[in-house]
Amino acid sequence: MNQTSTSLRGVRVLTLALNLPGPAAVMRLTALGAQCTKFEPVSSSGGSGDPMAQYKPAAYEHMHRGMKVVRADLKTPTGQKQLHRLLARSDVLITSFRPSALNKLGLAAGSLKRQYPSLIQVAIVGALGERAEEPGHDLTYMAECGLVQGLHLPPSLFADMGGSLWVAETVLQALWKRQQPGRQQGRGSVHQVSLSDAAAYLGLPHQWGLTTPDGAVGGAHAGYQVYACKNGRVAVAALEPHFARSLCQVAGLPATQASWPMTHPAIHQHLKNWFAGLTRTQLNRLAQRLDIPLHTLE
Repeated sequence: MNQTSTSLRGVRVLTLALNLPGPAAVMRLTALGAQCTKFEPVSSSGGSGDPMAQYKPAAYEHMHRGMKVVRADLKTPTGQKQLHRLLARSDVLITSFRPSALNKLGLAAGSLKRQYPSLIQVAIVGALGERAEEPGHDLTYMAECGLVQGLHLPPSLFADMGGSLWVAETVLQALWKRQQPGRQQGRGSVHQVSLSDAAAYLGLPHQWGLTTPDGAVGGAHAGYQVYACKNGRVAVAALEPHFARSLCQVAGLPATQASWPMTHPAIHQHLKNWFAGLTRTQLNRLAQRLDIPLHTLE
């Protein structure tokens, strides 16, 4: 899943970010060849103090592959000394604390900029400006953008993962800018990445009406649906006209309905009945033979 490269070879990234967005971002930077170090608290048992290590160790291990982990208490002089030793030789610092927490730890952006003028600082926050102090998580940012439907939880942590990619993009932009000729060459910069903004960006298709129930990819188009089949389900993405025509032809849609729009209830019902009579194996073979985009599921 994580394609590796050497694009960021020689770039030293230090992260204090816990849980998901920060480690996921650093996972991407590690895959791009950066030398990444995680500074994290120690748990009461002496292990990782990152909450992810407690409630999903497998996810923690996956995100930290290839990353050096240093554990110490930032609230102690010893921990602070360790941290500043690392900061002195880092190109990038990634954090995920509220601004007030960073201030209490002596890690305010302005202070670090004076001490380490070439350091690129990327702070992950819930929202920008005054709202950066508000508590929140992926679910609340998703809900704010209209991406939580009914009482069902979303199938992934979209705001966190979208935010992690935004962090990686911000680091790449800042590194590029730092090496450009001119007065700013070699100088660091300070950035904030908002998880609520990441959720809003991912929610644009919904805002545009593409994924609402009356939208083409929200359920209105009969060729873009999840149907039950004989021994499972099938996700069909025959959205383009030529794919839709192939699907309707193989499904035996009556000629009288061939000119009807794919939003017509009769076409929905016909395809629903047709898929229900076929197995996953049959559908997979048909898709391969007729070049129809579908994927069968248990």
